[in-house]
Amino acid sequence: MIRVGIGGWTYEPWRGLFFPEKLPKAKELSHASRRVTSIEVNGTFYSTFTPSTFRRWADETPDDFIFSLKAPRYAVNRRVLSEAGPSIDKFFGSGVGELKSKLGPILWQLAPTKKYDAGDIAAFIELLPKSIDGLKLRHALEVRHESFRSADFITQVRKANIAVVLADSKKYPLIADLSADFVYVRLQEAKAEVETGYDAIALEMWATLAKSWERGEEPDKFPLAAPKGKTLKSRDVFIYFINGAKERAPAAAEALIQRLKT
Repeated sequence: MIRVGIGGWTYEPWRGLFFPEKLPKAKELSHASRRVTSIEVNGTFYSTFTPSTFRRWADETPDDFIFSLKAPRYAVNRRVLSEAGPSIDKFFGSGVGELKSKLGPILWQLAPTKKYDAGDIAAFIELLPKSIDGLKLRHALEVRHESFRSADFITQVRKANIAVVLADSKKYPLIADLSADFVYVRLQEAKAEVETGYDAIALEMWATLAKSWERGEEPDKFPLAAPKGKTLKSRDVFIYFINGAKERAPAAAEALIQRLKT
């Protein structure tokens, strides 16, 4: 399974490019979810939502659609991650399980100033629930400090089946080690002057990588922080076009989806 999507669905510059000019705002999620195959929800980073909201999102989207939820800032923007327990409990108690089969990975994005501390990371991992309401949870950890480029860190997350986010960003390190039974990619360098955000060569490269990851392979495209892990028969892949020239994100996602069909 390869899912490709965007960050959120509320963005005024998308009107006329991605959304029809006269589309009611209440129909934006329904429209977006039929053009891409997944959405990373950024709003959960800033606000607490209700069970009824998650149920509505599930009702408005196709049966096979997937939401990835960005975990709340109160859990990750802290010096000591091991103290995040109450914030994590509040998040999972807010009704995210109402998404049911449409609940995809939970994204935990650490602050750029957070350095690798093996003990603190170990304690934080212990706080992450493995399931909720009978649903198996998948966790993706986006680290944004160079100190995480460590074989010890990769060993830790592999033991917990937590995916390290592969971020295509000039600001943050690209850590390409596969550490879970799924791959989570955030592409953040879309260019405004390119209609599809990423040019044809770049899109073809990401399509090739996605197919390779889905087959369970670990391609030698990027340097790794640790020796390769176990070979799997397959992996699920989640790719999101985030930031950069955000107005180009939907076109980029749709262009990649088309390439994956060939």
